[in-house]
Amino acid sequence: MSIRRSHSPAFKAKVAFEAAKQEKTIAQLSSHFGVHSNMISKWKKHMLLELPHIFSGRHKKKNQDSLRLIEELYKKIGQLEVELDWLKKKSEQLS
Repeated sequence: MSIRRSHSPAFKAKVAFEAAKQEKTIAQLSSHFGVHSNMISKWKKHMLLELPHIFSGRHKKKNQDSLRLIEELYKKIGQLEVELDWLKKKSEQLS
């Protein structure tokens, strides 16, 4: 049974870029980097699909959306903490 490894995005990008250059075969890259050839092909395909979007600003929008969501969630957490504190005080007064 083999152990599933996790690779960093930088490593994946490096391997995918090497595959896209086509200076070596996928089998050679697989042997060199110690990664299965199917995984290299998958990373290469993903890189080539996402490459046109790098310059489109789509990633900035995703990042802004994520930051906005995080901000909203923190506000909600703060609101819930205030409500919880209020409820605790009221329940102590009733006891």
